[in-house]
Amino acid sequence: MRIAFLIFDDLTTLDAIGPFDVLCRIPGAEVMFVGETAGIKRADPKSLGIVADYSIADVASADILLVPGGRGEAQVREKPHMLEWVRKIDATTQWTTSVCTGSLVLGAAGLLKGRPATTHWARLEKLREFGAEPRSQRIVEDGKIITAAGVSAGIDMALHLARRVAGDTIAHAIQVGIEYDPQPPFDGNAGRAPAPVMDFLRPRYQRPVASN
Repeated sequence: MRIAFLIFDDLTTLDAIGPFDVLCRIPGAEVMFVGETAGIKRADPKSLGIVADYSIADVASADILLVPGGRGEAQVREKPHMLEWVRKIDATTQWTTSVCTGSLVLGAAGLLKGRPATTHWARLEKLREFGAEPRSQRIVEDGKIITAAGVSAGIDMALHLARRVAGDTIAHAIQVGIEYDPQPPFDGNAGRAPAPVMDFLRPRYQRPVASN
């Protein structure tokens, strides 16, 4: 099973690495990190890099496509050849997935028209521009498209997908193997967070108009 992760500069690393640590453990999985070009893609912040072993020119099909989010997704959306690659790969997949603002890339590629979808809370309404129906849920599955709201939801989505692909026993074994049993100190839902928390966060998620 070929699993392609589209990566790019200024991505949120956990959007990719969390699902990777789940999906790479599916028996028979072959994971490919694919970039516009091969080489290191610098995260946001840039102190961490992820290597794309393949360029989009090298990969013509996959069983699963995963598009992570991060500030760099805006640049991906501005490149028609990258959106064309997403459409091309989607035509071959069993599952096409995204984490966080990676769903905006799927939307820009025309894959979310008329579909329910989710993304990071700060960008949820942006989905309407692509004809999607925003849902404030951690995971939204519609046909073969699965979108996940944010970094931790990406791990949940990957476990959900592993269950779909390999069954309950394998998916549960993967979850126990990585000891994914979260017990966070706070409620991470933006809709339930106290006002001072959201007042602190909202300015940090505002973007210049040019990035929209």
